[in-house]
Amino acid sequence: MKILFIINDAPYGTEKAYNALRMAMSLQKEHADTVEVRIFLLADAVTCALPNQMTPQGYYNIERMLGSVIRKGGQVKACGSCMDARGLKDMTLIESVEYSTMSQLIAWTVESDKVLTF
Repeated sequence: MKILFIINDAPYGTEKAYNALRMAMSLQKEHADTVEVRIFLLADAVTCALPNQMTPQGYYNIERMLGSVIRKGGQVKACGSCMDARGLKDMTLIESVEYSTMSQLIAWTVESDKVLTF
């Protein structure tokens, strides 16, 4: 089963990105053989893909959470026009996160068995 997570909010300030990634990580752990996780970052969520996030000891870290999803076979893409609008076009992203397009989001949506938005 293919599950697409669409995240819209910034990595910190609300817990939407955190909760989406918690769910993605749990799916990968509990259904490793049957679930394919894809994450598309839109709007302010594109900042989730920026490297070198420094959070206080004991606080969740979105960069580490995305890395965990990727290491377990998940795919992560960031909306290119959203990045451009925020002046992030030339920024380096977390390893394996791809600069992407609305066409890719449409393709993933059509291919997915479930689409969850946060």
